[in-house]
Amino acid sequence: MSDFGAISLVPPLLAIALAIVTRRPILSLFVGIWSGGIIATGTHGIGQTFAWITGSIGDVFHAQILVFTLLLGSGVALIWRLGGATAVRNWATERLQTQRATGLSTWILGMLLFFDDYANTAIVGNTMREISDQMRMSREKLSYIVDSTAAPVATIGLSSWVAFQLSMIDEGYESLINDDDLNVAAEDVPGVFETFVGSIPFNTYSLLAIVMVGVIVLSRRDYGEMLTAEHRSWQTGKVNRDDAQPLQEVEEDLREPIEEKPMLRTFFAPIATLIAVTLVGAFWTGYQEWVAEQAEEGAPTTITEAMNEDGVVQVPVDIVGAGDFAAALVWGSFAMVATAVIIGLAYDLFDLDDSVETVLEGFNLMLTAVTVLVLAWSISAVAEDLGTGDYVAGVAEGVVSPELLPIVVLFVAAFVAFTMGSSWATMGIVTPIAITVAYNLTGTFELMPVIVGAVFSGAIFGDHTSPISDTSVLSSTFTGADLIDHIRTQMYYAATVMAVVVVCYLLYGYLSVSPVVFLPIGVVLLVGLVYALSELDGRRRGVDPKASAVTRDTDASSTHGSDD
Repeated sequence: MSDFGAISLVPPLLAIALAIVTRRPILSLFVGIWSGGIIATGTHGIGQTFAWITGSIGDVFHAQILVFTLLLGSGVALIWRLGGATAVRNWATERLQTQRATGLSTWILGMLLFFDDYANTAIVGNTMREISDQMRMSREKLSYIVDSTAAPVATIGLSSWVAFQLSMIDEGYESLINDDDLNVAAEDVPGVFETFVGSIPFNTYSLLAIVMVGVIVLSRRDYGEMLTAEHRSWQTGKVNRDDAQPLQEVEEDLREPIEEKPMLRTFFAPIATLIAVTLVGAFWTGYQEWVAEQAEEGAPTTITEAMNEDGVVQVPVDIVGAGDFAAALVWGSFAMVATAVIIGLAYDLFDLDDSVETVLEGFNLMLTAVTVLVLAWSISAVAEDLGTGDYVAGVAEGVVSPELLPIVVLFVAAFVAFTMGSSWATMGIVTPIAITVAYNLTGTFELMPVIVGAVFSGAIFGDHTSPISDTSVLSSTFTGADLIDHIRTQMYYAATVMAVVVVCYLLYGYLSVSPVVFLPIGVVLLVGLVYALSELDGRRRGVDPKASAVTRDTDASSTHGSDD
């Protein structure tokens, strides 16, 4: 339990409240961090504040993410400068003729880029922003599609997220084994990867959030503040509201693109290099770690030997789980920049001086995002030092039944992620605690996949609704949306999915309904809720809840048309 008790909630809640009221996330985050310094050290609060900020930068993982983000900005700037975005726009103009097709393409591309949520938001947001503007899709809608696909996909595929999640499950099991009061033998503990695979169906929020995006895109129905945003965009062509403060606009921050030779390879070659180098790098670092562990145990140190002895499946899983995805992302983003520069020089699109200047422009493009990321990590450090997560998780311990425990864990993880703005930090705090609570409550490992899935689900939901979430910051950055507008519009859809998740968990807990049954039920409920809520909200506002579709053939002064 936290030494500071309920007062440990003050810094993140203060930052969230100020961000919503002032719509200035940088100022709000700093005030939240500063308040944490005062709580922790009294008169030395300012010094503690800067210690948290510099500590966040000094962390190796965070430093790697910052370098990756800056290099990714340079890669985006180079692709823009070389006419890659122009080539994609020309290609899309010929093929994507409707809002629905544009939204569907964005959704599918987001699911394909499963290996990292940061890279996902960067690539998909920049790729689809211009064509979605042409289709009069609001930036809020584009940001929702990107954000609600990126993290959910990353948390269930082979990615940097999964590597981290596996380590958190392992930490939870180690805490059980090391607890002398529980007498848990290591051989009785289920496999970490086995638990993770079993948790995927119970990571219900992530699965249904992806489905929800598809339902919204295909039905073209909206409700809540997204309906307001979409009507503004359909009727006026203003993809952002007049007083919005987008985190970045490529058109304003970069020079005019070179449109002499718009080539698709200028766009796809750097991105393909990013993906290939990242995946190879993650596998290689994982393989090196696996070899070292095998050598320590006196086990086979080559994949061929290990496969012959232990089986085909387990070794690749161990390698992927041990991979250093953060380092691999840095290598991938550097290779992306190098590839773009080589293309530009090889096709005589610019000279070396111009390429260096464009790289620096890319750094500048990411300065706001980097600032918010550092502050978001810092307030997570504040919450960790004050014991915010431990306090929230500890309140729920020992007061619930096994049937309700997954729902309690779901909401605890959601609240911690919402207040901290970090799903990773939430998983790191809540997963080991939740595993311990589940074992103490049941005396078995039967609930472990369910509890782990509930932690992941709650963490992603909290991430989607928090204005201090790093993923939300990057989604807004790369789609050119106002951060607070993005959160306010996405929150309605995230809450709808969360309500369905609770129903699914209740069906499992009290009626023993398996995921094979409750997941399809959840999809049906989502579809029904989207149609019902959009109709109710449309009638209340006196507007059509279904998009008056803008198509390529629609007159610029009109918003009538249909893509049915």
